[in-house]
Amino acid sequence: MSNLNQLIPGAEHWPRFVRNRSERFEARFSLVKVMESPSLFLQDMADYQLPIVVSHGEGQVEMRDIAHLDQLEKNHLVALRFVDNYGQVTQQYPANPNGSINGITAVTSLDGRRLS
Repeated sequence: MSNLNQLIPGAEHWPRFVRNRSERFEARFSLVKVMESPSLFLQDMADYQLPIVVSHGEGQVEMRDIAHLDQLEKNHLVALRFVDNYGQVTQQYPANPNGSINGITAVTSLDGRRLS
């Protein structure tokens, strides 16, 4: 989905998801925190911490430039972030198996109808 960002209204600031920082396929349970966002899928779930299954080789967030990261944050488009066992956002492996900046693991569109 993130590679189609130019075709999806409200998704122009989405990152690309590239090879994990570990350079390998990751399959594990991880903990994520639901962020306040316009996502319809995650509506009324802000601040929940959920265990999820991660199973992929390409999940690391790669931003085109820092302005896109700023736009994601400013518009509250980050829907999920990896957190450690203390509920703190993390970039540290293995709690963040992708190595994504700011623990970002899912983003949503401005209208909240799409999640990537």
